[in-house]
Amino acid sequence: MKVEIWSDVVCPWCHIGKRRFEAALARFPHRDAVEVEWKSFELDPGAPSAAAGEEISPTEYAERLARKYGTSVPSAQQMTDHMTQQAAAEGLDFRFGKAVRANTFDAHQVIHLAGERGVQDAVKERLLTAYFSEGEAVGDRETLVRLAAEAGLDADEVRAALEDQRYAGAVRADEAEAQALGISGVPFFVVDRKYGVNGAQPADALLQVLERAWAERTPLIPVITGGEVCGPDGCSV
Repeated sequence: MKVEIWSDVVCPWCHIGKRRFEAALARFPHRDAVEVEWKSFELDPGAPSAAAGEEISPTEYAERLARKYGTSVPSAQQMTDHMTQQAAAEGLDFRFGKAVRANTFDAHQVIHLAGERGVQDAVKERLLTAYFSEGEAVGDRETLVRLAAEAGLDADEVRAALEDQRYAGAVRADEAEAQALGISGVPFFVVDRKYGVNGAQPADALLQVLERAWAERTPLIPVITGGEVCGPDGCSV
């Protein structure tokens, strides 16, 4: 069974949603048969990236949030405080005061490369933690190279892939697919190409979807056998 997750590495609910999905998957009896693929979604495709080491104001994230949603900085700060509390309940340490503004197009390319090398989840996790907890500039290419290498990729390969924009088409294809599926916000989970789950739902709700999708794809269990049948090679006599 396959689960595709559209997500962005600067989306707080995406990190929280990842933890809740992992909790659901840990309780799913058939978890070893589940393939997870991370898909690209840019919350702000036109966002500029800050350079590594650039000084960041502790209130910058709240100020950016206030501008985006047309609200006051104190109201935006309340939003970040709420997300921080929700993250803490999932074992995450959000530090919005350290978050460095970033364009995530290159980060999504790195995640595509990681998918081909079998370390996609590790790289996705590394970038989310780097942004939300460590104040890393995930829009800076050399920072991306270092973080990706820490998660299992070859630094030279990452650098070369970013220089020639090798996975730009794959990122755009994910985004076009999201639009075709009607996905306008993330995280968004697509389970077995049959069920869509919008948002960072509780682990119990995600587990129910996994169980339902599995039950509907499992072959029927024969309870009475031995009757006469016809098949591709003929009929029983």
